[in-house]
Amino acid sequence: MYLRAILINIAGSLQCVLIYVLSMPRVPLNSAFVRSISCPPGSKKIDYFDTEQRGFMLEVRRSGGSTYYQRYTDARGRERQFRIGPSNILGLAEARRKARAIVAQALVGTDPQSQRAELRMIPTLKELVRDRYLPHVKSYKRSWQTDETVLRIHILPLLGSEYVDRLRAEPIAALVERMRARGYATGTTNRVVIVLRHIYNLARKWRIPGVVENPTTGINLAPDVNRERFLSVEEAQRLMSSIKQDENQVAANAIMLLLLTGARRNEITHARWEHVDWDRRTLLVPLSKSGKPRAIALSAPAIELLRSLTPLDGCPFVFPSPATRRPSPSLYFPWHRMRMRAGLADLRLHDLRHSFASFLVNNGVSLYVVQGLLGHAHTRYTQRYAHLTASTLLDAAETVAGLMGEPRAVTS
Repeated sequence: MYLRAILINIAGSLQCVLIYVLSMPRVPLNSAFVRSISCPPGSKKIDYFDTEQRGFMLEVRRSGGSTYYQRYTDARGRERQFRIGPSNILGLAEARRKARAIVAQALVGTDPQSQRAELRMIPTLKELVRDRYLPHVKSYKRSWQTDETVLRIHILPLLGSEYVDRLRAEPIAALVERMRARGYATGTTNRVVIVLRHIYNLARKWRIPGVVENPTTGINLAPDVNRERFLSVEEAQRLMSSIKQDENQVAANAIMLLLLTGARRNEITHARWEHVDWDRRTLLVPLSKSGKPRAIALSAPAIELLRSLTPLDGCPFVFPSPATRRPSPSLYFPWHRMRMRAGLADLRLHDLRHSFASFLVNNGVSLYVVQGLLGHAHTRYTQRYAHLTASTLLDAAETVAGLMGEPRAVTS
């Protein structure tokens, strides 16, 4: 009984093999055959195997299309089939060469199908940034929005479509040089290299397919320019006059408060009404650059400015955009208009913070107090802002001279 069942199964298997073999016609593939062959009536497709090159075949479909394939055995003994390409694009000779290369790869233990699958897994730079990098840095990096801005404005428009294994140092260096030629600051151009370097270091750590080397290797950062720009009293007055004239009053008031407090841009643009302490005359910053809360001291003019503002119904922000009811992502355009009108084309928004510290130091306020007003964790950061005017230095020198009495020239 069991023997009969086994024989029946063997007979069935042989029948299937016979049908399979008969359905695989072997022909000498040539260009004339490829051009003239069509799928037999009643069949969806038919495979014609070449008599000259083992495993090389042409699949002919009822739709009229035909495609070259190569069958091979991988290192584990499994039969695989590799799609070479359509016959209306690839010539027969070219398809044969590709088929032989596939068999050669399989013989040395490299699976062509696996290589193709790995290539399909390699992301473009844009995909890597969107799917892995930004979600990662958002989880821990407080300045991730700076990275996102640099990527969106400078990097991805030119390099985003490149697959990560194809990006080289040359186009990155060309992008940086183009930005320098357009007048971008050294900090901005360096940020392009720094962000890309971080992306590729993480990609190697994550074992992203295709990422073997970091294309930023060998690209040197430009030396930082320690630029010091401080307003004089006369320039500050011109700027205040220009601010008061501007048509964008939300931006104008925010920039005026920057000038009056020495705060950082985001500390003012993201300020909330709930954080204004009218009694103590402070503005709370729940999370400052140092990673800790800090209170911005509000002078009488700063308090007066805030009291003159009318909060938007249901909006928690002090300086919201009227269109979005959210903080403005950048004050660049209104700021550029104000500084140009004041004749201060070289003045940056952050220079208002420099000038705030400079005015304090030149009026005898100690660096320790300035450190507290600026919210610095260490005095060494405050030293950068401790600009002294020439007259202040001369007055100090005169003080020492006065203590020593009237000097006399030494004669022999």
